Amino acid sequence: MAAYVVFIREGEVVDQASMDAYLGSGASTPPPAHLKALAVYGDMETIEGEGADGIVILEFPDVAAAREWYNGPYNERAKLRQKAAPYRGFIVAGL
Repeated sequence: MAAYVVFIREGEVVDQASMDAYLGSGASTPPPAHLKALAVYGDMETIEGEGADGIVILEFPDVAAAREWYNGPYNERAKLRQKAAPYRGFIVAGL
């Protein structure tokens, strides 16, 4: 069953140097072949509740693969993103 990692940026970038380092560090580590980016800061329309400054939705084959990716080498890189701007993140099991 597919699983999704969802990141919601809930405010402006407050540390541009950390965001630049985060974005630059991705080039040195290719994503796993089974990771599929479904939405990355695309145009957005808020239809309920508070809006977001940006949303990323990633698809994985299952929850275990999503956890393994997030808790693996990416986790160190994520600390730069978390320092750069306020985010919330979720792993959601698909149907």
